[in-house]
Order: sequence, then structure tokens, then C-alpha cells
Amino acid sequence: MKFVDPKTDIAFKKIFGDQAHKGVLIAFLNSVLELEYPIEDVKIANGYQPPHLYGLKETTLDIKAKDSSGREFIVEMQVEKDRTFAKRALYYSSKAYSQQLDKTEKYHLLKPVIFLGILDFCIFDHPSPCSRHLILNGENHSHDLKDLEFNFIELPKFTKTGDELNTVADNWLYFLKHADDLQQIPTHADTPALREAYQIAARHHWTQEELDIYESQGLKLGRDRNVLETARLDGLTEGMEKGKLVVANNLLAIMDDAAIAQVTGLDASTIATLRQSHHD
Repeated sequence: MKFVDPKTDIAFKKIFGDQAHKGVLIAFLNSVLELEYPIEDVKIANGYQPPHLYGLKETTLDIKAKDSSGREFIVEMQVEKDRTFAKRALYYSSKAYSQQLDKTEKYHLLKPVIFLGILDFCIFDHPSPCSRHLILNGENHSHDLKDLEFNFIELPKFTKTGDELNTVADNWLYFLKHADDLQQIPTHADTPALREAYQIAARHHWTQEELDIYESQGLKLGRDRNVLETARLDGLTEGMEKGKLVVANNLLAIMDDAAIAQVTGLDASTIATLRQSHHD
């Protein structure tokens, strides 16, 4: 048995964003969020629909849902590194909160908005893979403004092996990070929702069209990462060359060209050009 990578767009939404399998989303959120009142039921606003290949660009990453008490949940899987992701979380949540009301300004009707960002990169300095961010009183840290909450899972920080999983939340993070490397449902996936998530992720349960889109998204992600890595390496190379030129320029008055070349690694013609411009 082979599984798709839950972190890809189509897989994430098929597993967690399908109203027909809402129990998976409910169990996942109840396990990874520190909710005062567990979610009992949920309605997914933009539920998963079997896609068409020509509609690939229309697929969205986020899942928006509302539970039976009216709380809104925004869940987003972000694979590509985004330095502005924290600001996006603030924007999405604030927008969802403000859109609950029309012009009647009945503020007592506003319900909490809880954001969960699952990241395949790191944005915070703390070592834990899971973090919860609240609006607190700066003096006594009391939590009086409770309607906006921000949660993040940084998957690179989750390093537990299958033998080290202690909680249901650990099992969910292991699923997100390692499912596509497994050949069967692990024995530690011992809750109905977890086993259902693995079943949905099993490739033999996918249509050929879904698999085609899954592969297309994987190829696109690989290309995007290659472009970013190339740009990063080019930037490093450019920075190193500029640094060498600065060092060489500073050594012109105290070393000959051969010695500067040995120190900096620059070729003789480049150093000669620098020396000529220095004399000019």
C-alpha cells in the first residue's frame, strides 16, 4: 500500500476538507488545538470536490469550517517557505472575523476565529513544533480578548520516530510528515479518524484524474523549489564575488597581484583591472 503526501494541495484538502469525512477534521483539530470546548460537529465551507486537470490553478490550500457553536476555523497547509506567513494568518483571521457582521453592528454576535497554519518550514525560534499565540494583557498576561487565536505547526521541528509517539497529536504530525514514506498503516495509528485519514491517503483509493493532478502539483512544487534554490545559490555566489573584490581592493596597497590572487582566489586579470582603476 502506498500513500500520497498529505502536505500537497489536493491531498490535504481531500483528507481534511471533505464534508463526507468531517470526522477526520474534527478529530485532527481536537487533537492538535488547545480548545476549551472540543468540536462536536463541523460544516466545511469550501469542501473538497473531485477536481479537473484544467482547473488546477483554481485549487486552494486553505480549509474554512464552522463548528456547531459558531466558531470559525481556518486551516492552511503551506509547503513553500513564506516569510510573510504570520502576517497572512493575521490578515485571514481578521478578515474572517470582520465579515461575520453586516452593517447592523451587533458585536455580541461575533464568534471566535481560530487559525491553524501547518508549515513545512520554520518561522519561530522556539524548539517545539506546535505553538499557540493569543492576545494577552501586556502587564499581567491575562487572556481577556479571546476571539482571535493563532496556532502553528512547524513540521521540520517534529523529529519523533514511530516508537517515540506519545500522544494522538504526535500521531497526526507523524502522518502529515511521513505518510508518503510508509508502505502500510502503522500500528500506532490506533484511532478511527487516524486510520480513516490513512485510508483516504492510500493511492489505490484515488481516481486516475486525481493522481494526475497530484503528480502535477508535485512536479510544480519541485520546479518552484529548484528555482528558489538556484536563486539562493546565485545570490550567495554573487555575494562571495563582491566580498572577494572588496578584500582584494583593500590589499592592493600592501600586496602584489600574485599574493592577492592567492588570498582571494580571483584571477590575475581581475586584480590587474582593480589595480588599474585604483591608479586612475
